[in-house]
Amino acid sequence: MANIWARILVGALTILVAVGYKNYRDLSAPGKRPDLDNNAYWGSTLKEPYRENKAILPFDISVKPEVIEDLIGQLSRPLKAQAPLEGVGFQYGFNANELAKVVKYWRDTYLPKWSEREQYLKKLDHYQTEIQGLKIHFIHAKSSQVKGQKPKKVLPLLLMHGWPGTVREFYDFIPLLTTPSDKSDYVFEVIAPSLPGYGWSQGSSKTGFGVAQVAVVMRNLMLRVGFDKFLVQGGDWGSIIGSNVASLFPENVLGYHSNMCGNNSPMGQLKMVLASFFPSWFVDSEYADFYKGLGHLFSTIMEEMGYAHIQASKPDTIGNALIDNPTGLASYILEKFSTWTNTAFRSLPDGGLTKRFTYDQLLDNVMIYYVTNSITTSMRLYSESMVASQFALAVDSLPIKAKAGCTRFAHEITHISDSVLANKFPNLVHSSHHRDGGHFPAFELPQQLYDDFVSFVQKANFS
Repeated sequence: MANIWARILVGALTILVAVGYKNYRDLSAPGKRPDLDNNAYWGSTLKEPYRENKAILPFDISVKPEVIEDLIGQLSRPLKAQAPLEGVGFQYGFNANELAKVVKYWRDTYLPKWSEREQYLKKLDHYQTEIQGLKIHFIHAKSSQVKGQKPKKVLPLLLMHGWPGTVREFYDFIPLLTTPSDKSDYVFEVIAPSLPGYGWSQGSSKTGFGVAQVAVVMRNLMLRVGFDKFLVQGGDWGSIIGSNVASLFPENVLGYHSNMCGNNSPMGQLKMVLASFFPSWFVDSEYADFYKGLGHLFSTIMEEMGYAHIQASKPDTIGNALIDNPTGLASYILEKFSTWTNTAFRSLPDGGLTKRFTYDQLLDNVMIYYVTNSITTSMRLYSESMVASQFALAVDSLPIKAKAGCTRFAHEITHISDSVLANKFPNLVHSSHHRDGGHFPAFELPQQLYDDFVSFVQKANFS
């Protein structure tokens, strides 16, 4: 009898091992590139066949004086916000007392010097071109060389922001990239687009325009400006779209660097779960405090990701609430520059906004959304990306073949370890951790992000 039970046990274990191996093999198998239309049209419906205007033209970002006058008028209305609860900082969202200070500064100090702020925003060269029916705005910053010194090798770089950011995040970062430094053998020619639907870039008129389709537009933009080989850098949506560009177009991407690397492949998700129960298997003990497990991730989702749910389900509802509502727009956007810079700032009455940024910097960013009326179209990226049709493309299961670099800033919302990233980034040549900084490092700590980026490029050795 014992012999029979032993055989049954061995047989059961064999089946479990076989099933487990098959599931592991299926989970770890790289996906296949989806069949995307690289020339899909995303503009409004036309009566005649579409003909793409391939011209690249300088773009004037000037704002009409009457828009500024009207904004001053709107900000002059009495603020009817409810007083915050006693002893509460930003735990309930944007503190009304701090909002009153922001509005007063915006109306009485910032807008009277708008011509100065506008000239600042114009200091980089702005262009526009038409890609797949969309008018796409981008900054093109060319590199410089130092006379009398050996010229640095120039590498093209696609630099992408996220939400609720804009190209304004990069105004201190771009000059570092385009100026020769002793820290790098390279200098960079930067293309920094406003993502479609953000700022001065036109949003899609059709559904189905998620991160994979945006990635196609971004790759086509780089081809349009003359670069068929380039680097990619980004955080937030810029990280995800950049990951899609690198996964879908390995023939074009030399290298990928991000301050928010992720791995949403089935294998990545499985390893995330296992890492929560067996952290020592997945995390270097030196940086164990960066990785707080699924419990922390769940509490973060419950506390901080409500905005993503509404933007993924009803973006036009919240968008309509913010149209012609500059006070509401500032409150909605700037709250993220408090909490996402450091969650500890939630306990402060002013949300710690000016610990890392100035009001001028923050309001520059808000103004780009306001004067372009792009808050609704920017939020639609959530609804178009967080849907079954987008997940079915399985771009997350496509490994990035290019050399990759992943950096983590301490106060980012969540971090993913190298071991969890491994199947998505099989050619990870650079990994780093920083004991400072949050979700917007190009805006908050541009020098630190630059140092990390050039460290990656040096290791990758793009000769």
